[in-house]
Amino acid sequence: MFWEALGSVLLGLALSWAALHRLADRLPPRRTVLVTGVLGALFGALVTHAALGPGLALGTLLGAAAVSTVLLSLLIRPAARRLRRSAAA
Repeated sequence: MFWEALGSVLLGLALSWAALHRLADRLPPRRTVLVTGVLGALFGALVTHAALGPGLALGTLLGAAAVSTVLLSLLIRPAARRLRRSAAA
């Protein structure tokens, strides 16, 4: 379980770094994104390990990646756009 936890932390860091690299203008502060990615991956690893049981490290890491990705996607804010009103309004 130690290696799965360490792998999920590294996976969460990698996913949150990639999100910050690609969507920096649409995400909250850097620390929030990094912490969310790591904690999401740890929680996903815990839940997946409890559901699948020991011995399926790849499945645990896939579950960690899925939960981390979902939590990071919840942090994304809409792009800043100007509201256009029609002439009739």
